[in-house]
Amino acid sequence: MHSTQDHTIHQEESPGFQEPQHPLEHPATCLKALKKSSDLEKAVATVAVIFRNSSDPDGKLGKATAKNLLQTQFRNFTENEETKSKYQDILSELDEHTENKLDFEDFVILLLSLAVVSDVLQNILSV
Repeated sequence: MHSTQDHTIHQEESPGFQEPQHPLEHPATCLKALKKSSDLEKAVATVAVIFRNSSDPDGKLGKATAKNLLQTQFRNFTENEETKSKYQDILSELDEHTENKLDFEDFVILLLSLAVVSDVLQNILSV
């Protein structure tokens, strides 16, 4: 896992590095902003932070790391789903071409795909 400091060091070494200009890039400001956010905004921000903390300096996530994150951080949506063919198809993509990495958009698509096929979502929608 990479810390914010690791990303900052990498950015400072990159040509054209500029100090963050957006106020939400500063941790203290992020915390204040999230207090006023909706649950959905907080959830998306949480996904983004987890992805960033787990990604490499280029902002990419290895497939093994992505699979681990999905199975540990999204546990309620993945437990007991192993026998479903759609679940197996989604996770099998992470076992193929492991040299390829995922960007944030690809990770979110996988995350949402697992949510859609899970029994948890079906149970929530049926209530």
